[in-house]
Amino acid sequence: MTKILVVDDEPAMREGLSDNLSLEGYNVQTAQNGEAALEAIKQDTFDIVILDVMMPKVSGFDVCKLLRKDNNKVPIILLTAKGEEMDRVLGLEFGADDYIAKPFSLRELLARIKAVLRRTQTIVTSAVETRIHQIGQLKVNFEKYEAWVGNQKVKLSYREFEVLQFLWDNRQQVVSRNDLLKNIWKYDEFPTTRTIDNFILRIRQKVEVTPNKPKVIVTVHGIGYKML
Repeated sequence: MTKILVVDDEPAMREGLSDNLSLEGYNVQTAQNGEAALEAIKQDTFDIVILDVMMPKVSGFDVCKLLRKDNNKVPIILLTAKGEEMDRVLGLEFGADDYIAKPFSLRELLARIKAVLRRTQTIVTSAVETRIHQIGQLKVNFEKYEAWVGNQKVKLSYREFEVLQFLWDNRQQVVSRNDLLKNIWKYDEFPTTRTIDNFILRIRQKVEVTPNKPKVIVTVHGIGYKML
């Protein structure tokens, strides 16, 4: 059963989220502030953390920063104030996986939880095993952000890894440019999709044996891309 930690200093919000998520079949634990959240995460393992930004003493931002500093990669969804774009930008920079602005519907929150879990959950077959995937000519370890062609290490940017992993997680499915913008860049709108096309071109240079005749990441004209 998926285990969720809900962190909010407002009792009504905390209890309401706990009750509703429990009804959806999740195993829910709550924390009333950032300090309690850090202690709970130290004592237990969670699949995802729903974390309010505005809390006294230890804010949601502080929790994010401390967890990522300790190399704790638990997925985090931030609860931000409506219209506070800076909160959302800072949250992502501090290591949050997604955000949702208050007020929000349960349906929206559930969709965000499922999306983040799809992106972040991996099947661990042993405590020391690393996950290396063969994508075209490239071997990739998404957990360590490392890639090779043969024995030669290949440099990819953080965003290139994120785009490549999204395509990998959705292989054999058509992924639109808007899907990539929303899930990787977290924008609902973007002035141009040319950015996506440029990233795909750079990734193909590393994945494809013949980049100008792609066989791994193919273009679906008028829509986006598909990893075969």
